[in-house]
Amino acid sequence: MNLKHAQYIMEIIKEGSITNASKTMHVSQPALSQTIKAVEKYLGAPIFLRNTNPIVLTEAGKKYIAAVKQVITISSNLLHEVADIQYEGYGTLRLGIPVQRAMQMLPAVMPIFRQRYPHIKLQIHEAGSNITENEVLNGGVDLAILTTTPTNDELKYELVETEDVVLVANKMTTLAQRVKAGTPIHITEAKNEEFVSITEGHNVRRVQDTLFSVYEIKPNVILETSSIEVGKRLVSAMEAVFICPDVYLDDYFLSQDKCVLYPLLGVANKRYCYVCCRKDAYLSPYARAFIELIRTLGKTRKE
Repeated sequence: MNLKHAQYIMEIIKEGSITNASKTMHVSQPALSQTIKAVEKYLGAPIFLRNTNPIVLTEAGKKYIAAVKQVITISSNLLHEVADIQYEGYGTLRLGIPVQRAMQMLPAVMPIFRQRYPHIKLQIHEAGSNITENEVLNGGVDLAILTTTPTNDELKYELVETEDVVLVANKMTTLAQRVKAGTPIHITEAKNEEFVSITEGHNVRRVQDTLFSVYEIKPNVILETSSIEVGKRLVSAMEAVFICPDVYLDDYFLSQDKCVLYPLLGVANKRYCYVCCRKDAYLSPYARAFIELIRTLGKTRKE
């Protein structure tokens, strides 16, 4: 098996087409087409269905990708194990993590980790939970911290913390003037307010859209943002409301005294944060220590 060819094929699958993969990898389309032909010659079978958009694997292609992942894991495990033997106390830990989660967790974890492992480099891949989960599967990162529902049998998920999604309202909104802060409410209480919304693709957005759908609300969304931090700042500055996980409402934000919080009723609106890795991956002592620090942080927040 040619690992370079395998990496090209996985990038084509990730991007959905040869054209898109060519742009992201800065490799010509003819070169990628030749790679596909070489892999198909090696297998003796086509790996992609023709004329589909996005590109789709054949059954032979699926078998090939499953084998590729195993080979990448074996290669990665070997390099990590040898590095631990040869360069004890030195190495790199690749972590996939959403930006907002990094803001929440890393300031609490990194000082302790650096003190224990001063020669370990933490390499951060900042992206949404769906992307980081795929990066773990494909060997792009060693660990990922993400908000998800455990569904992939190839991954090991360890629960870090459980979060509640709450409604944040500017004190000048009609809702805040009418309902006492901290009162559990149905989302219908805010149906006439202006909403700041997270963009599609975020777990918070899925919770939000479920609430709107169940209660048949057509919200007046005045702005969408991909950043929870931006959403918090906006709702602090204007008469609007914002659906947000409670773990991101830190003491500094609350001390500004510009907003009030309302627990939401009626629909399961909890989120679950996990640290995950491949089940067959070798974890170095410093990777296991990092996982334990993250789990301890989650326990501390619950207390």
